Amino acid sequence: MSFSGKVKKERAEHISNASHCRIAELAALISMCGSVIIDEDNQYSIRVRTETKPTAVKVKQLLWKTFHTDAEITIRENAYSRIGKTYTLTVRDNQKAVKILQATKLMNDAGEIEENFSITNNIVIMKDCCKRAFIRGAFMAAGSISDPNKSYHLEIKCNSSKKGEQLIKLLKNYDIDGKMVARKGGYVVYIKEGEGIVDVLNVMEAHVSLMEMENIRILKGMSNYYNRQVNCETANIKKTVATSVRQIEDINYIIKKKGISYLPEKLQDIALVRIDNPDASLQELGEMLNPPLGKSGVNHRLRKICQIADDLKG
Repeated sequence: MSFSGKVKKERAEHISNASHCRIAELAALISMCGSVIIDEDNQYSIRVRTETKPTAVKVKQLLWKTFHTDAEITIRENAYSRIGKTYTLTVRDNQKAVKILQATKLMNDAGEIEENFSITNNIVIMKDCCKRAFIRGAFMAAGSISDPNKSYHLEIKCNSSKKGEQLIKLLKNYDIDGKMVARKGGYVVYIKEGEGIVDVLNVMEAHVSLMEMENIRILKGMSNYYNRQVNCETANIKKTVATSVRQIEDINYIIKKKGISYLPEKLQDIALVRIDNPDASLQELGEMLNPPLGKSGVNHRLRKICQIADDLKG
């Protein structure tokens, strides 16, 4: 199961005890993946379509517990599509449909469905718990999260910019910075930072998924830290080897041109030790001298040797 699937399954198993939270979550679900049908006799029905079973289960449970309405459900197999199944839930009874639309404020006071019926009335999401429920419903309806082992990306598809702006405004209540982009005739609210996605999971109260993602983030952080350490050590080794090779080349050049006696006695000692120990560090070279010499002293003498070689080369 994908990480998105795990999150949705976790939240599908929880139904709020508060009716106002259930209504807020239903408002998001219906507005994000639902539609209202008005027939020639002016009879209303509600249809919710989703490609995820947990979302279908959640809608059915919310309708039953909140309005004692048993939605009709049909399942369509998509044999020639990457989408396995499509779940369609329908409330055909006019009175029940109207009651649901009025409660979720998707129907105005005049009993009409406006063009942007999906913009939920703020009354539905006044309380903090209802804001959380609405965000949870929006994710259940049209959201997805990439595998956190690979990348950090959460997105919720919206069919209008106003709906996307409303969602971004809701997320800001929890200091979550969502962004929006137009895509394929619709809009997508997205978050690409791991910390922001963790915050969204916390808002939705998906605590099991939150802990799983935090564990992944910790492991990735440790892995990145050790990789940086290894890369740093490798770079230092390469630098040390390159410096050692140049030092030995300069010493051999001086010996070839002038002989080792051309160097002062103190420089002769370090030059011979360096030739005999090409892989030794500055500290190790210093410990081989008599008397021993510190790293800075060794480095100073070797730099003087290189300068003498450069002077000889002209």
